Amino acid sequence: MKKKYGIIGNPIRHSLSPVLHNYWFKKYGLDAEYSILETSDKEIGNVVQKIKNKDLNGINVTLPYKQKIIPYLDILINEAETTGSVNTIYPDEHNNIIGENTDVFGLQAAYLKEVDNISNKKTLVIGAGGVSPSIIFALQKSGIGNISIVNRTIEKCFFLKKKFKSLNIIEWNNFHHELKNFDIIINATSLGLKNGQDFNFNFETKNENLIYIDTIYNPLETKSLKYLKEKNVKVFNGLDMFIYQGQKSFYLWNKINPEIDQKLIELLHSKLK
Repeated sequence: MKKKYGIIGNPIRHSLSPVLHNYWFKKYGLDAEYSILETSDKEIGNVVQKIKNKDLNGINVTLPYKQKIIPYLDILINEAETTGSVNTIYPDEHNNIIGENTDVFGLQAAYLKEVDNISNKKTLVIGAGGVSPSIIFALQKSGIGNISIVNRTIEKCFFLKKKFKSLNIIEWNNFHHELKNFDIIINATSLGLKNGQDFNFNFETKNENLIYIDTIYNPLETKSLKYLKEKNVKVFNGLDMFIYQGQKSFYLWNKINPEIDQKLIELLHSKLK
């Protein structure tokens, strides 16, 4: 019987997860398919029940459901338990519905392992939504001790500080003046998504060695990323993080560690033009 997987989130039509996973299913000769599952807040429980009923074999979760889905799960393990953020779900051998987090691995594998003297880097995370706990934990695992966060709604920052005690909080109205003090800036918001709003920041007084990471991959180059690249900032879009988190999800579902080959990269880029 064909196995069925999918992704829930909102907005979700921009997702390339079906392209990624269906490529690997075909490459490894697996009788499986992956699709976009357009889901409202009220339908989250129904999707999890489909896994329980074996109508689905697993799902990925993206914004804004990474925390909202947790009450419907039986067990959180590893980074999902630590961060309180879930992006990969599957049933175990006892049909318990497991929540896992592969975003932490995705960020580390894609970007952080490439940064020299990373423990000395002052880092700012913009946004306190679903992926932010994973980013903060990945930064901590990589040895970064000086981490700040800013969000329009400061209450969300205080909530994260309960989990990550050493987190510094910056007020939204002031953080433009603080940008020059950071070595790494990570956009963990949905600002910049295709056909959506984007940042309009003043990076004129940037740190000359600044690294800017955008978790968005569609478009490959957001307006803010393009602006910074023109100012000779070292920039990364979210595509590599997306691929690596997907690679680990695929392994959790199929016990196969899929290859990230050039054909796959070219396929994904062709979908983003």
